[in-house]
Amino acid sequence: MVGNAYLLCRIADTIEDSPALTIEQKLSFSQAFAEIVEGARAVNDFGDALADALTHGSPEAERDLVRNTERVIRITHSFSAAERAALSRCVRIMTSGMEEFQEGQFTDGLRDVSQLDAYCYHVAGVVGEMLCDLFCAHSPETAKNRDKLAALAVSFGQGLQMTNILKDIWDDKARNVVWLPRSVFDAHGFDLSALGVRKNDPAFRAGMIELIGIARGHLENALAYTMLIPKSEPGIRRFCLWAIGMAVLTLRKIAANPYFTSGNEVKISRRAVRGVVVASNLACKNNVALKILFALAARGVPRGAV
Repeated sequence: MVGNAYLLCRIADTIEDSPALTIEQKLSFSQAFAEIVEGARAVNDFGDALADALTHGSPEAERDLVRNTERVIRITHSFSAAERAALSRCVRIMTSGMEEFQEGQFTDGLRDVSQLDAYCYHVAGVVGEMLCDLFCAHSPETAKNRDKLAALAVSFGQGLQMTNILKDIWDDKARNVVWLPRSVFDAHGFDLSALGVRKNDPAFRAGMIELIGIARGHLENALAYTMLIPKSEPGIRRFCLWAIGMAVLTLRKIAANPYFTSGNEVKISRRAVRGVVVASNLACKNNVALKILFALAARGVPRGAV
């Protein structure tokens, strides 16, 4: 079910990220896809039409995925009404944010943290809400904590998304897009229009440290979310813990080297990934141990208010 949800989100992202599609085409394909997921429109030749329109800039794996949209949708429509509703809502909100957050509009950054929050919600926070709904639909025991989980779900998604934004600064800049909030850097005396020009600027570092602290705060919420999952659902707990652990270690590398010039410099090693998996699996059912592991992994990562 979660795998199918990922494929749906990947198709939506493929439409949004394609450099081959005009804004009008993106909006048209996105609207059609949302209606297909909802069951309000037949899939017909949607996948072939979209794949044919992705003439450049999209990996072959993504073109292959969209050509198989009908198979993905067939699985989606086999789920329960509650599960389908969660998937449909997520895709609808993701696609509705496309027009507001077209990449070409943000060459010098987002306006402020509020706009960053809105962007993160449309691309990741809503995924957190969807997963919350799916977990609760799957497990009646988990559903007993629905309200508490729902209160943290968006923050969980934002923590992961902010980590990716910080890690991918230079890859995004190469596409002439900046997802950092101008207000944060303005407050420290750094103009984001100079990103990539003013090297090793302490004002830039100060802005990065502030955002790293905010991201850590969201990941602390993600840990609290995970600890609300019943210990009788170790699979769900592990799924969450792996993502949190890798994000925290990535933030740690960024905090230690805020002047990095390539995402590869702050990418965690395969050994670190294996360590996250092993440690998470061993401590999965022990909340005290999970708090200790998080604190150890987050050493050197500033804490900020969320």
